[in-house]
Amino acid sequence: MNSKAFGSRILFSIALALVGATAGAQDWALKMFDATSHDFQTVARGAKAVHHFKIKNIYQEPAHISGVRSSCGCTTAQIIKPDLKTFETGEIVAELNTRAFNGFRTATVTVTLDAPFPAEVQLNVSGFIRSDVVLQPGSIDLGTVDVGEPAEKTLSVSYAGRDDWKIVDAKTTDPHFQVELRETSRGSGRVAYDVLVRLMKNAPPGYIKDQLILVTNDVKSADIPVELEGRVLSALTVSPASLFMGAVRPGQKVTKQLVIRGKKPFKIMAVDCKNECFAIELPTESKSVHLTPIVFTAGDKPGKITCPIRIHTDQGEDAVAKCTVFAEVVEPAEAPNP
Repeated sequence: MNSKAFGSRILFSIALALVGATAGAQDWALKMFDATSHDFQTVARGAKAVHHFKIKNIYQEPAHISGVRSSCGCTTAQIIKPDLKTFETGEIVAELNTRAFNGFRTATVTVTLDAPFPAEVQLNVSGFIRSDVVLQPGSIDLGTVDVGEPAEKTLSVSYAGRDDWKIVDAKTTDPHFQVELRETSRGSGRVAYDVLVRLMKNAPPGYIKDQLILVTNDVKSADIPVELEGRVLSALTVSPASLFMGAVRPGQKVTKQLVIRGKKPFKIMAVDCKNECFAIELPTESKSVHLTPIVFTAGDKPGKITCPIRIHTDQGEDAVAKCTVFAEVVEPAEAPNP
């Protein structure tokens, strides 16, 4: 073999090695995402269309998301929590710009990591934005509502096209909502509705995250999804309502805090927690905000641990707060060396 051929063979081998290392780095980062694509399907113009891509650091080394970019102006992306320690979770939030764009849209969101190794992961977003149906506002956000209090919001729907177009029904999986359809105008191929959404008094405390589906007589695309969100506050609120202590190694001890708020000063009398892995120290004073530490001591057996908690106060049975604490005992994997 002559020297020129030998040199070419070396360069080719080096190129293969570099390609293999790069592919390995991408695979390593790719494993942290629960999904890499999302289809918004058909949405109205002006509608809120947001998706949260979940990312979890499953490795021993800390991970850092250094940047995110989109291939199309129809989609914006942002990083939630760029620094992720072992087993911590974050999000890449992708939003379809339904006000400035119409028709079928696709975008590639590229997520760049620079620790523990350089890598890029591509997330694919797609959706069809209708130009004939316009929502104002883009979602139904009830905000914060006290338990036992009613709330309502109005959504305006405008249509341009057929004279006989109608909204024939409105559906939601949450039984605590009432929806009233009011046709406000019709003529020259244009139709307008006000959609009145009422939250009933018997709605339980907690976050509201659902969709209102407006059903039309449009044969090709009958359903119009509308994001429905809000929060019903009880006399006592616990934050977070679901507390993840972390994914920890056997024998490791972790302490996190619950924030318990009331509309007036109260005293915590007792805490029901039936799992001995969780220890809770009761405060003695009466105040409207309590910072209550919870200590989790991991056992030797790997697996997930979940424990519901009830917090009793001196305000009676109507002022009982509830939350769930959970943890995972696991041995982390080592990140591959590219």
